[in-house]
Amino acid sequence: MSVRPTFLRPRRPPYGGLVVVCLLAGLAAAPRAGATLAAPSAVAAPPEITVTITGTPGLNGWYVSNVTVDWQVEGETSSSGCDTVTLGADTPGTKLTCSAESGGDQTIKSVTIKLDKTPPAAVATADRLPDANGWYNQPLTVSSAATDLTAGVASCSSAPYSGPDNASAIVIGSCDDNAGNSAGTVLAFKYDATAPSLTALRTSPANRAVDILWSKSADTRVVEVARAPGRNGAAESIVFRGLASRYRDKRLVVGRKYHYRVTGFDQARNTSERVVDVVATGPLLRPRPGRMIAPGERPRLAWVAVKRASYYNVQLYRKHKILSVWPARPSFQLGRTWVYRGHRYRLRPGVYRWYVWPGFGRVSAARYGRLLGRSTFVVSG
Repeated sequence: MSVRPTFLRPRRPPYGGLVVVCLLAGLAAAPRAGATLAAPSAVAAPPEITVTITGTPGLNGWYVSNVTVDWQVEGETSSSGCDTVTLGADTPGTKLTCSAESGGDQTIKSVTIKLDKTPPAAVATADRLPDANGWYNQPLTVSSAATDLTAGVASCSSAPYSGPDNASAIVIGSCDDNAGNSAGTVLAFKYDATAPSLTALRTSPANRAVDILWSKSADTRVVEVARAPGRNGAAESIVFRGLASRYRDKRLVVGRKYHYRVTGFDQARNTSERVVDVVATGPLLRPRPGRMIAPGERPRLAWVAVKRASYYNVQLYRKHKILSVWPARPSFQLGRTWVYRGHRYRLRPGVYRWYVWPGFGRVSAARYGRLLGRSTFVVSG
């Protein structure tokens, strides 16, 4: 059944306006009694995603143990990449993404895991080579260095060493990476900064030679004796190198002054040095030629022994002869005073010359050999 609109004749309102009313049957019909009204449609909420990360945190956002990533998704109709994942291999950055959809809405959540469980590869080195024979005898610095392929090296230690002496010295160091992993280092070396002991240097004159004697400590590995003037016109020469505690230097020029430098070395090349000056003597040994004698001193005259000699004749001169004696041994101690040919003498300031001849048989036979030698000494004023 069709419904037609009904038009009413318009009435002129008192104020002169025109009103047109059009009624359309059924368009604005009121609901019937007992009818049910439809509710508006609900708006669907997007899925919710939460993530739980389990692992040992390091530094700078790194993890230093296995990492488990667990996703919790609510309100989804479908999801992707939201399974639980455990990472065990070092990685500079692995990105994991969970996405979920519901009613056309999508939620996406991502995390990036940086994992480094491996300490840096570290080693310690000294700043220089050993000084001698694998030993250090001066302070050194031990530095650690490292490589780290994942997180990179953050820092390494450095430390000086200046003792104590130790054949098994060590310096401990370390290197850290940016994730907080640490690696220790150890450098072992031999250290000795203490010089050996060289003491009791003394000399004993011989005929155109000199014996040089010394005492050395147990850690002395070699002793060198240098002499100036040296051999063959050299300013200085090494005349001895070895482990003995004495050396005889021969073929010296009588009356010449020689300077000896005796040096002891240990295994680390530490040194101890002593020096002594010697005036070379001939057969007449003491006092050395030209030696200065203090007033009141009683010098002992000494000379080399002559084979088969039964006595010696010693003569002393100061301008003229003032003494002649016949000792049986190769030495004679001058007295404070003595009598020679009716005159009493004593040592006064001045230069003295003395001579020695070997004698054979009885003194009364006066059988002498060639002049053994001559020398001088000086009594100071």
